[in-house]
Amino acid sequence: MEPRLDGRTAHLADWPCIHAGFAHEGDSEAISAARRFTAGFLARVQGEHGVPVPVETVETAQLVVSELVTNTCKYAPGPGLLDLEVDVDTATLLVSVWDTSSTLPLARAAEPGRIGQHGLEIILALCEGYDVQRQPVGKRITVRISLEPRVR
Repeated sequence: MEPRLDGRTAHLADWPCIHAGFAHEGDSEAISAARRFTAGFLARVQGEHGVPVPVETVETAQLVVSELVTNTCKYAPGPGLLDLEVDVDTATLLVSVWDTSSTLPLARAAEPGRIGQHGLEIILALCEGYDVQRQPVGKRITVRISLEPRVR
């Protein structure tokens, strides 16, 4: 189904970005809600805008969102935001998470015996790009996930 503008059919070039946002209170229910939100957003991107989204990409995005929102809920008091944006021109999903903590995450060295705290390692392994910036309040982490199928 092609996107429509003012009753006329639009081409994907007319929709360079498709965006949705999700606010949460920082409780544990936010994690599963963010995963569902991400899956629903990507289903709409494919169904309403005709942008191909492989099942593997949906699963990767849900895992990355889960890790990011989990960290927000564990380490930052108060509310958080999740922004999802598909850049049609580059076939990329941008996942951006804002929270109230100004502490920047650090990837830790591999420790086979360590239990937990592997979220950032997982994110870095799955994403095409990673950026973290302090904001006037808190920080914003943005990752890029390719919509193209992974080559194995």
